[in-house]
Amino acid sequence: MIRRGTPPPPSPPETLRVVPPPLPSYGTPSSPSLPSWPLSGGPLRLGFNLPAPSLRTDSRPTNLMLLLLLTCLLHSWQCARVQSSYTIDTISLKILPSSTVQSGTPVTLRCQVRVSHDNIPHLTHTFQLRRDDIPIHTSTTTEDSLVYELNPARAADSGSYECRVAVKDKSRTSDSQKLDVTGLQTPILYLNKTSPYGSEEFTASCSAPEEKGSLIFRFFQKLRNGTIRKIKQPAPTGNSAETTLVLRVIGDSHLYCDYEVNLVSGVRLSNSSDEIPVIVRALYISPIMNVLPSPEVYEGDVIEVVCKVVNPPKNVEVFLTRDRRILKQAPVSLVHRFIAKEGDSGELVCKAEWGNVHKETYQTIKVKELFSKPQLTVEPVDIFEGELFQLTCSVSIYVPEKISNESMKFSIYKHHKEITSSDTYKAVAQPSENGNYTCKAHATSLTHNYIKESQKVVVKAKVPVSKPMLSVVGGTLVLGKHFQLLCHSDNGTLPITYTLLFPESQNKVAVVNKPGERAIFNSSAIYKTLVLNNFLCHAKNRQGRPPEVGLGQQLLHSHIIEPVSKPVLTTLPGAGDISEGQDVTLLCSVQRGSPPVSYTWYHTETKGALASQTSNNLEGSHSIGDVRAEQRGGYYCVSSNPANETKQSLTVTITVNMAGWKKGLVAFMIICILLILALILIVVFKRRLLLFKRRRTGELSVKSASTKAERLSLTQAEANDAANVTPGMIGKSVWSEHASGSESEDQSSVTAPEKPQEPRYTEVQPIQADPNRAPVKKGTETVYSEVRKSKQGAPEQADGTSLSQQQFGDPALCRSSQGSLEYAELNHDTHHSHSEDQGNHGDHHTVQEDYIDEIDDNVQIPIPDHGEGNPDPTPDC
Repeated sequence: MIRRGTPPPPSPPETLRVVPPPLPSYGTPSSPSLPSWPLSGGPLRLGFNLPAPSLRTDSRPTNLMLLLLLTCLLHSWQCARVQSSYTIDTISLKILPSSTVQSGTPVTLRCQVRVSHDNIPHLTHTFQLRRDDIPIHTSTTTEDSLVYELNPARAADSGSYECRVAVKDKSRTSDSQKLDVTGLQTPILYLNKTSPYGSEEFTASCSAPEEKGSLIFRFFQKLRNGTIRKIKQPAPTGNSAETTLVLRVIGDSHLYCDYEVNLVSGVRLSNSSDEIPVIVRALYISPIMNVLPSPEVYEGDVIEVVCKVVNPPKNVEVFLTRDRRILKQAPVSLVHRFIAKEGDSGELVCKAEWGNVHKETYQTIKVKELFSKPQLTVEPVDIFEGELFQLTCSVSIYVPEKISNESMKFSIYKHHKEITSSDTYKAVAQPSENGNYTCKAHATSLTHNYIKESQKVVVKAKVPVSKPMLSVVGGTLVLGKHFQLLCHSDNGTLPITYTLLFPESQNKVAVVNKPGERAIFNSSAIYKTLVLNNFLCHAKNRQGRPPEVGLGQQLLHSHIIEPVSKPVLTTLPGAGDISEGQDVTLLCSVQRGSPPVSYTWYHTETKGALASQTSNNLEGSHSIGDVRAEQRGGYYCVSSNPANETKQSLTVTITVNMAGWKKGLVAFMIICILLILALILIVVFKRRLLLFKRRRTGELSVKSASTKAERLSLTQAEANDAANVTPGMIGKSVWSEHASGSESEDQSSVTAPEKPQEPRYTEVQPIQADPNRAPVKKGTETVYSEVRKSKQGAPEQADGTSLSQQQFGDPALCRSSQGSLEYAELNHDTHHSHSEDQGNHGDHHTVQEDYIDEIDDNVQIPIPDHGEGNPDPTPDC
């Protein structure tokens, strides 16, 4: 006894050791875990954790069942562990004794397979033999070979054989081996009769019991003259065929048969069977037929017909038929009597039958009438209501020898009811007289009374055509377009002929034969409504009577639509009298057109319609309020109506004039601009005049100064003398130098200038601003004093003031010289600006420019040296 919790006893030294798994607390086994399979060979050891056996006695059966279950699982896993490995090495097929044998030779097919495997017990093989890819034998065995016998081999066994072997999920096929069985068995012919009658059926069979497959048998007849013809080829049913033959040629002949086998390699034909002689005997069972008293009789006569076979064989039957209806039947011979009636004329057939042999004899009889079948005629042929019609009953043929004319009577019936016992009937056509009429003729001969009835005649009075009505198809007529007219009569028996008379055109005809048909006529376009009065419609359904006439005035009640004319666009006010801010009305009008008329206005400068309006009047309007300048341009309108024709007006160009107040403002601005221009011109003119006066004055001053250049050259002594002079005097002398001098002196100086002594030239350079010197204001310009060096290296005042004046520091003199220079510069500037205005007149030097050149060339200012060649600093003015 093992207690719970104690280790299990040691396992015996076996290859397979089972370790039970632990059990739950309630003692039931848990599901075992999957084993781990060793990758290498050797004994298989599986580990399971089994719980220790319980001390309770009720757990023993459970443990035993668990052990059994584990044993089965171990066995299954061991089998599963052995992954069977195999391969099909070779498959060979042999045909013994050889691949070509004679028919009837036993043939053995041996299929051998070789399979390599890892000791798989009871390995099974499934063999399948195929001939021309069709299985012929299948077998499953543990043997590695299969033997199949063809004993004996026949032609149908010929073909290509293959052996296919399947081992579990693998299969393989051997090489193909061809078997050719030569020779076919000679067929055997059997006939159940060798002396048949002509056209008698007899049984023939042809067989090849030793052959296999589906054979095609053929039966031949060889006549006495050597002609051979095939008489039968039944469908293949195996190795034998049985059929029925019928020989119609009387005399001796031979019958034989053969067969053919369809193989994959081709068709093989057997030898012919033995010939069996056959004698075809003639069978004389043609019947004889007699008609008494003659084939031509009168109705009421008795006719006797005899039909028999002379020297007949046994079991001969005779039939008398007419129109495939059997009149009488009897063995060997028969007699048939009947009274000839109308309709018994025809062909009688006497037919003798023996087995499947039939012989027939024909005889035509003619039963002549004592009087013909009555005929019922009606006059006139076309009966219209209200007209008188007549029915007449008559016969065309009768035999006066057998029937007297006095014995013949007539009667007329309506719906099988007698309406008169006369041969004529008259009445006025009306619906009550319509119906089916027949007549009967009664005649009596010496032996019989005869009654004959005529064919049925249907009397139906026709309805005269009523007055036709003209209408427009669709109910709407559009002037200017093609349209269709309908001509229709409410009453009238068909067929009705309708004729439409067009104005100034060829008439058109339409015949209505069936109910539901309509007489529709195509008409060309008309442009005036009054033309409709000229249309006429004639309706007629009987000859000899005038037609009914329908007038075109009926068309005036149709819905007639007149297309709109070309619209006219006008403006209020006129197109040229429109000013900004006004209201403009666009009027679109047409002269004619059926309402309602749709009007649409467009502006050529914008996309889309401006407005649309539908009116019953011939005019529409659209208003544009507060017209602006950008609304000028072309305008047009489009009109249409239910005629679906759109017309466009001509384009009207609208000019939007400027408003009155804008015109006044523009005029005021123009006047102001003219005044301003006039003022500018006056100012410019005055300025030019002033500049001209200044230029003249400057020219005179420059000319005077240029003639007396030596006056501006001051020697050192003159400078020293001048130092003692008062500033006022100096200034006066300087100004007098520029301002004095007569006009004659100026002119003489210009024409004949004095030649001065060789002066000392002082270089005059462009004036540059000295940052260390205070600017001197001169008008609107700033003048700087600048000391320059002469050609001899002495310093020189740039503004024209003599160095002696600066050395002595006389303010008055400085001011005086400054004034002279400023005056000269003013004249120079004025002249320079004027010369720029007139720069296009040439490159001639002005007087002032000559004056400046003379100053540059003639003025000589002695410059004292104050030591070391440096001038004395310029005194403050």
